Amino acid sequence: MKQIINIFLLLLIVGCANDNKKRKIAEQTTKVVTLPFFNSAEFTPEWIQKGTKAYKEIHQIPDFSFFNQNGELVTKNDYLGKIYVANFFFTSCTGICRDLSLNMRLIQEKFKGDDEVKLLSHSVTPEIDSVPVLKKYATDYKINSEQWNLVTGDKEVIYELARTAYFSDEDFVKTEKPSEFIHTENLLLVDKKGRIRGVYNGTIKLATKRLMKHIELLKNEE
Repeated sequence: MKQIINIFLLLLIVGCANDNKKRKIAEQTTKVVTLPFFNSAEFTPEWIQKGTKAYKEIHQIPDFSFFNQNGELVTKNDYLGKIYVANFFFTSCTGICRDLSLNMRLIQEKFKGDDEVKLLSHSVTPEIDSVPVLKKYATDYKINSEQWNLVTGDKEVIYELARTAYFSDEDFVKTEKPSEFIHTENLLLVDKKGRIRGVYNGTIKLATKRLMKHIELLKNEE
């Protein structure tokens, strides 16, 4: 009888241990992952705690003002409180821009009708990419202007924004020549407060899928 009781107690202990193990695994898999912040052109990820001095000094995209494919004024205020993906392109590009736009469209389709998620593409040849040209490009790529703005404006302003706000010009980091043409394959994920939270190769579909998963993380972020 004593042996039976001992076996029962042993099974009970093993069962409890397995339950605890399962509970710990469940807690780990449901744990919320926090995206880092990016504060410089080196794109070094930084996890910064709320309430710290560093948190108050996180890099933010500054004010901007451009015209979109419909001739409408687009400013930073249109993106505050929104999660958005930004990139730089030009309509006459026959290389990576096509892949960038197609992968941006995947994001548009994934979050269709979601007012919390937007896209923003800046022309790096604004002297060519007039409003009518952008309008045709938007039509060709089936771009929904309610969710995705293609913008044009002053070239110097766009280049300054690309280099100092989005850190999207590796050649400029090396040469420091402001006249150099900007050609970047980056897609940048920006949170509701205008802070960069992810950088992805926009020509690769797998990287774009990872970006979309990260958008979901930001949607759940407090």
